[in-house]
Amino acid sequence: MNSQSAGSIRRRVVSRGFSRTLVLPLFLALAACSTSSEAPKAGTPLKQGGGYYKVGNPYQINGIWYYPAENEKYDATGIASWYGPQFHGKMTANGEIFDQHQMTAAHPTLPMPVLARVTNLENGRSVIVRINDRGPFAAGREIDLSRKAAEELGFVQKGTAKVRVQYIGRAPLDGGIGDGTAVAETFVAPRVETPAEERKVAAAAPVTSVATVSTAVLAAPAGAVSAPPPPDTSAMAPIPDNAAPAPQPTPTVQQVPVTGPGNIYVQAGSFQNLQNAESVRQQLAGVGRVEIHTTTVDGTPFYRVRVGPLSDVPAADSSLQSVIAHGHKSARIVID
Repeated sequence: MNSQSAGSIRRRVVSRGFSRTLVLPLFLALAACSTSSEAPKAGTPLKQGGGYYKVGNPYQINGIWYYPAENEKYDATGIASWYGPQFHGKMTANGEIFDQHQMTAAHPTLPMPVLARVTNLENGRSVIVRINDRGPFAAGREIDLSRKAAEELGFVQKGTAKVRVQYIGRAPLDGGIGDGTAVAETFVAPRVETPAEERKVAAAAPVTSVATVSTAVLAAPAGAVSAPPPPDTSAMAPIPDNAAPAPQPTPTVQQVPVTGPGNIYVQAGSFQNLQNAESVRQQLAGVGRVEIHTTTVDGTPFYRVRVGPLSDVPAADSSLQSVIAHGHKSARIVID
């Protein structure tokens, strides 16, 4: 079973599992790409945009809490996966329609819709995507890209890739990526409406104090330029369900230098207090090679407890589960 198939099965399992609980409305709001909205009828082009701006409240999936938030400094590394045919034409978490042939993505905590630059750290290919959905909810995954975005980054067949995700800004509500530079200064978001089901879960979320720390130490992509806006699909002729999608202009893909060895680690936590970091390191001594990596953020030293380096993604997934089992549910996979 390839990684994409496993990801699809994982989404079906999550959807079906939640459908048997009392929190179905919450699930539909948080992982709308798995909702029961009907597939588009034959010959109906998919509408772009039409959603609403949303940050969202804390939510819990499979015992792990996620904390959506505005974060203009978001810059993280991790493992990307992709999703496509099974969710094509279904509603996203902010009310848009998922189109696997557009440059979009799902992220567990960034607001929607926003623009982000995603760089494949294995081949240096870099693109801008529109984040308009929640996910992926498999532990250890940083972002879930549309099939089109995964194709442009060159990992559709492989299923996963080491990536860097950098926040750019808010995306236009009418769809696409605009001029690729974001519209944070001119876009006025409507008041966020939070469903009652989400408010109930948010009230139950444990309060944590998490420092904003960049997990990436890679240099910013050099020579990056804005991607052109996507074509207007409103006048497109109807396309039968069994027909191949109409050819679209290739999105601008930047080829950037990739620095660093690209090692995979599981980061159990990042601490300002060295003694706290040392305590966690000792606690995880039986998991594997555990080290404390020191970094400085805005002049403040942070001590990151990491397991690794690990040989590949399956090894990282296994190590992550062990770290989570030791009580560190906010642990994540990072690339350095």
